[in-house]
Amino acid sequence: MIESLFTWLTTSMNGRFEIALLASAGWGVASILLSPCHLSSIPLVIGYIGSQGQAGTRRPFSLSLVFALGILITIGLIGTITASAGRMMGDVGAWGNIIVAAVFFVVGLYFMDVITLSWNGIVPRSTFAKGWKGALLLGLVFGIGLGPCTFAYMAPVLGVVFSVATTNPIRAISLVAAFGAGHCAVIAVAGGTAGTVQKYLKWTERSKGATYLKRMAGGLVILAGVYYIYTAL
Repeated sequence: MIESLFTWLTTSMNGRFEIALLASAGWGVASILLSPCHLSSIPLVIGYIGSQGQAGTRRPFSLSLVFALGILITIGLIGTITASAGRMMGDVGAWGNIIVAAVFFVVGLYFMDVITLSWNGIVPRSTFAKGWKGALLLGLVFGIGLGPCTFAYMAPVLGVVFSVATTNPIRAISLVAAFGAGHCAVIAVAGGTAGTVQKYLKWTERSKGATYLKRMAGGLVILAGVYYIYTAL
């Protein structure tokens, strides 16, 4: 079934504009749901939402969206740099994975309340622990290790984009934007769902339920860090 889906998405990229946009967004969704690298972003953003306390529904959704945009910004920059250097687009090598794994270990232990971080002198604690700036920072760092995973799913989209970029730049830009929209939507919905649960159960930052959710997400983030170390070896 998955092979059939991939076949349809690939062939649809060269079809009508509307169908190509839908297929490009589909590749963006697949890049999250079918990639072990990107699935690790779900517990990360849920843990971050859990650390915000009771925040309603709209705020968790917006924070998750900012986190996803941070990922895309870094991936775009890395893709441009690596392609210009003649390497495989998005390939940051083993050290990129190790850097992301280290961040995951620290953030995971922080979410599990194993360690207490003081961001003074690096990033103000309020900036990291609260608000969209912290979500953007996590997304920017997390995006470092996601280059190879992302471009593996983005290859069919880029193939069409490169072929039409000179003759139809609007179509090319629209396809890339559709991929980004699909990519971000999954993370935003996951974070928004966590916010809905928080609101429904009336969890605050000190509630046991919110604490357990944050710690469980922290454990999953650490496992994701282990996965990144494994892929770097």
